Amino acid sequence: MSPKTYDIIIVGGGIMGSATAYYLMMADPTLKVAVVERDPSYAQASTTLSMSNVRTQFSLKQNVQISQYTLQILNSFEEDMAVDGQQPKIYFRQEGNLFLVPASDENAARQAFQMQTQLGCRVEWWPTQKIIDHYPLYEPQPFVGATFGPDDGYFDAYAVLMAYKARARALGAVYIQDEVVRITKNRRGVSGVALSAHGNQTAEYVISCAGAWAAEVAKTAGIDLPVIPVKRQVFVLDTAFKFEKPLPLTVLPSGLYFRSETGGLILLGKSMEDDPTGFAFSWDDQRFINHLWPELAEFVPQFDRLKVVRGWAGLYAVNTLDGNAILGQWPELNGLYLANGFSGHGLQQGPAVGRYLSELILKKPLSLDLSIFSPQRILDNRALSETGLV
Repeated sequence: MSPKTYDIIIVGGGIMGSATAYYLMMADPTLKVAVVERDPSYAQASTTLSMSNVRTQFSLKQNVQISQYTLQILNSFEEDMAVDGQQPKIYFRQEGNLFLVPASDENAARQAFQMQTQLGCRVEWWPTQKIIDHYPLYEPQPFVGATFGPDDGYFDAYAVLMAYKARARALGAVYIQDEVVRITKNRRGVSGVALSAHGNQTAEYVISCAGAWAAEVAKTAGIDLPVIPVKRQVFVLDTAFKFEKPLPLTVLPSGLYFRSETGGLILLGKSMEDDPTGFAFSWDDQRFINHLWPELAEFVPQFDRLKVVRGWAGLYAVNTLDGNAILGQWPELNGLYLANGFSGHGLQQGPAVGRYLSELILKKPLSLDLSIFSPQRILDNRALSETGLV
């Protein structure tokens, strides 16, 4: 491919990059948009290796509003994203999210719950007995209760990603299989990117949606981002005891989380302090057997007999400053926009982020002001303040 000139080059074609390309092309079909993705199979993409959850149960208002938008579009997503009459099948299932609350976190959880309900979210406060009534296999006595979001759920992440990609391409976006070697600059700001196989490609705007590789991409422009790749493992379990109805995504205060999956299986994971950093995708069933199974069996005694069927490992792009998105133009380099550091929330935040970036760049009225996530706070070393569930 000879060097070309685009209006906007997006680095990374996962959910962030493809949703952004879609919203840009929807807003202005005359734009020349290129998306650079080094692995179109998405075998190591955080998008496709996640547990595909969306929830409104956050304690930062903007995170709640982001998920409200995602829930809104998912309900008509298959119809809205049809290409040539072919609709994607995303299998959106709203089984709910259940967050157990210990006494030490009750005040913060109730404040977050109040804020969520004031924003119009359907969230319920469940006392311990109500948890037992709905899910008698649980042992919630150590907790004061839980918050339950009946609209929360999960979907086919790969199908959603492919739908955004297909619609973006149908609208005129170009996808380039290659690796960004360097973000290029001139006196005015960014000038494009240098690609490993296809050389220099020029653009007035560059958007980094590089996921777990965000810091590496930023470094090519002389920028240090506090984003690290952290390995997270998911385990697929076949329990001897079969539950009668689907289980919500159930989250314990320790960070252990699980939900039912089709076929009577359980998906389980937990973020732990000793999770390794780096670009490793190895999977270790002993981590579940030695560390997670005892905790699971304590909360669900009937899961004391099970077998580990399979599992996988993916990467969280963790923002070590405050665990929230780094979103918007980098203050010290005109034309460079970042959508990085989502710390495990990226899939559910992709639609609102893509819309926001398109509005910023095209100078459109903002549907949702997400300036609280501005990259300026990275330069200021100023973490977002959050309490309660994050």
